[in-house]
Amino acid sequence: MSAAEVVLRTEALEKRFGSLKVTRGVTLELPRGARYALIGPNGAGKTTLINLITGQMRPDSGSIALAGRDITAMPTAGRVQHGLTRTFQINTLFPDLTPIEAVTLAIAERERVAGQFWRPLAAHKAAIEEGFEILRGLRLADVATRTTRTLPYGQQRLLEIALALATRPKVLLLDEPAAGVPKDESAMLFSVIAGLPEDISVLFIEHDMDIVFSFASRIIVLVAGAVLLEAEPEVVRTDPRVREVYLGQAAHG
Repeated sequence: MSAAEVVLRTEALEKRFGSLKVTRGVTLELPRGARYALIGPNGAGKTTLINLITGQMRPDSGSIALAGRDITAMPTAGRVQHGLTRTFQINTLFPDLTPIEAVTLAIAERERVAGQFWRPLAAHKAAIEEGFEILRGLRLADVATRTTRTLPYGQQRLLEIALALATRPKVLLLDEPAAGVPKDESAMLFSVIAGLPEDISVLFIEHDMDIVFSFASRIIVLVAGAVLLEAEPEVVRTDPRVREVYLGQAAHG
């Protein structure tokens, strides 16, 4: 894969907590526009890897590059400004804001004018219009003026993605986006994620293998902090090592 096609790359990432090595030599490449899944048993180090990529933890060794720029030592806020954004397992929304208020505020933060948010709404016309476009793309336009706390959980998770999109990411990291979402809503959620702009690369953690196999173009299997396999879904589905360490327990978990 040429360097121009790779938007996110990790090289030999290592992370220890005391004597416990939780990330072991992880090297991966995420191409522009990719839809990759990160799977593995509980304790495999998936969220730790996401935390390293986003700067919430510092690796003990190894490197991280975003669009060819070394971001290994860059703080989280700087990574967001350069196009690397994540969502969390547990939603982190402002329950008393409406979706359009929350997304417009996120856009104002991106444009570094959030300190002027007290000004009349007309002063934020461009941000409001952009916010509505983001909400429309995620099928949230009809609830744009409802209080966030009144939305179904699936729509709240979509709103988290809307807030991430407000940063104009190159890479979007989704940590179990369907966690806590009813089955019928999770299918809708991932159908919307599937329609995200093609220039945004997505890496997501998910335990529902039906979703993983139907949505991901490629799957990275993490076991004990190391990459066991990276391959297309059908290769992962039939690999005996993956079935032994993960797919069997996922099917019965």
